[in-house]
Amino acid sequence: QVQLVESGGGLVQAGGSLRLSCVASGNTASISSMGWYRQAPGKPRELVAAISRGGRTIHADSVKGRFTISRDNAKNTVYLQMNSLKPEDTAVYYCNSYGSGFDYWGQGTQVTVSS
Repeated sequence: QVQLVESGGGLVQAGGSLRLSCVASGNTASISSMGWYRQAPGKPRELVAAISRGGRTIHADSVKGRFTISRDNAKNTVYLQMNSLKPEDTAVYYCNSYGSGFDYWGQGTQVTVSS
């Protein structure tokens, strides 16, 4: 099993920045990709960004140019740098790992962007 613990959420004004971190523990050798998802009230969970073990990344169109995902394999940590935040970025952000056919999720961290 893999355990994921997120940190770094909070309240920020529009235009501000936040950096989310997610530390993985447990069977980390089984992890191939890690990512960030978000879920706003009344909306389905959506992919924000993902990164493979080799460093290939994808970002949702809505965050391209503003958010950047990165990964430190030695620390089993994935980051999400969020710049130029908008009120519509307000959501609970969840860390995800995938590998060997298993998905794991963190408990989520709230990001609130005030206008």
